[in-house]
Amino acid sequence: MSSVRARRGEAVPGWLRGEPAPRWARALPLGLLVVLAVADVFSDAVELDHLLAVLPPLAAVVYGPLNTALLSLAVLLLVHPFTPGSRADAGSLLSFTVASLLSVAFARIRSRRDAQLVGINAVAEAAQLAVLPPLAERVGTVRCAGLYRAALRGALVSGDLYDVRAGPWGVRAVVADVKGHDLSALSTVSALLGAFREAALDDADLAAVALRMDRRLTVDSAAVEHAELFATAVLLEFPPGERVVRVVCCGHPPPLLLRGGQAAEIRLDHAPPLGLGLAELGAPAVASVPLRPGDRLLAHTDGVTEARDAAGDFYPLARRLPGLAAEAAEPGELTEAVLADLVSFTGGGGRWRGERTGDDVALLLLQPEAP
Repeated sequence: MSSVRARRGEAVPGWLRGEPAPRWARALPLGLLVVLAVADVFSDAVELDHLLAVLPPLAAVVYGPLNTALLSLAVLLLVHPFTPGSRADAGSLLSFTVASLLSVAFARIRSRRDAQLVGINAVAEAAQLAVLPPLAERVGTVRCAGLYRAALRGALVSGDLYDVRAGPWGVRAVVADVKGHDLSALSTVSALLGAFREAALDDADLAAVALRMDRRLTVDSAAVEHAELFATAVLLEFPPGERVVRVVCCGHPPPLLLRGGQAAEIRLDHAPPLGLGLAELGAPAVASVPLRPGDRLLAHTDGVTEARDAAGDFYPLARRLPGLAAEAAEPGELTEAVLADLVSFTGGGGRWRGERTGDDVALLLLQPEAP
């Protein structure tokens, strides 16, 4: 499964992002031209010339200037007064000619704009992937699968984040939810990820990693008036040679431990969210959870558990996860199954329904292997 695909938000149709129109749209003007031409030949009772007038503007929406010009020329030949069967007069021909010229000009402008949109979208996507690059299927001794759906239509990264890094103290992972879920949260996401990646290499204690991330947000918030930057986060550590996971939770939903066909939240002592001055309150508590062969952990953001169905009920992730896991052997299969079930629960009908969640969704599945 592509990590890029696993992080896409609700898809924006490609032709609205500057990409070529779908095949049916490209075939529509030519198909209508053929139908109207045949109907005009075999029907004398129906006036069809006025219907031909819509074809050049329609072609300008889906074709480039050359193809629009060719189709407009075909229309002009059909309505020309010297064409057998044509009922158009000189005035009508002039109107068709003006409409055709304007359609070609519009097609040229639209084609140039589409080329610019393609370039802009490519740069934006590359920038977002630089902030949150594709997650490897295995980091050290831990198999991973991440899935991200942004509330902002078409975005790859918004206000949620996850990452998994190997370092001197084992494999460390983070899932966090930054205040806000639009592009304004992207700089905060970048700052948090940078702090986490440095701390994963430098700090021996998992609580110190949380303190460094908190300090990063505190410093950034102080530099901007009324910034109010904060984020909930959960940090996990798989120390080398040990069958245990250490967890620090800063105001975030606890991870779920999937074991023996059951799923349950890990019991944790919650620290305040990052950015509110953890250092002044002391280091957050680190919980140590023994692991068994086959255990899997699912960390997530509240966009999952706070999603609602049509009746207003919250999505029961812990109750539905075991059944989904029974049919998903691979980590990536399970995260995709959770998203599909979430969409079905909220009545998405196969598409992401942001109006029933109003938040980003991030899932990170971690499956440690035996040391």
